[in-house]
Amino acid sequence: MYYLNENIQFPDVSEASPEGVLAIGGDLSVERLILAYKTGIFPWFDDAEPIVWWSPDPRFVLFPEKLKVSKSMRQVLRNSNFEVTVNKNFKAVITECAKMKRDGQAGTWITQHMIDAYVELHKQGYAKSIEVWQYDKLVAGLYGVDLNNGVFCGESMFTKVSNASKVGFITFIQHTNYKLIDCQVYTNHLESLGAEEVDREVFLSYL
Repeated sequence: MYYLNENIQFPDVSEASPEGVLAIGGDLSVERLILAYKTGIFPWFDDAEPIVWWSPDPRFVLFPEKLKVSKSMRQVLRNSNFEVTVNKNFKAVITECAKMKRDGQAGTWITQHMIDAYVELHKQGYAKSIEVWQYDKLVAGLYGVDLNNGVFCGESMFTKVSNASKVGFITFIQHTNYKLIDCQVYTNHLESLGAEEVDREVFLSYL
């Protein structure tokens, strides 16, 4: 296990544990976060833990051309009264993601520390939000990190209305020029939309 200090550096991802844990400690400065994402690493921890850095193998990703849209979702996309925007209210999206209750989780990993760090990333042009509105109310959204190299690293999403987050995600993917969407770790929800596991080396080749 590697313990980080004030130096902005990480061990090689090949040193990660079988579960994907690479290092502990450091900070969430913009410089460190950008280095992490550009080398296939991301932070994931809760208030009771120090900062934990991950680089799982395999990696869960979505190739935009493999996006799956069911017949029922195509109908929702045609007939819904949702409006999808980009970067209209990043802080509201990440804050709502932090509030979202998730199966199997007692709390949230999106701590205030994380919110502050990613809001700063957004201000500097690295983090992006996608908002879904219904009757001028924010009902769903997602956010992630744009590496400006054809890869978007998805972080989290939330929804308050049925199908709203899917509408936001699908609309975003359908209008994107990204080569790859990093989904980090497996979920049934994203697998149903076409995400798949690939070897970490394959993922790193896109970075």
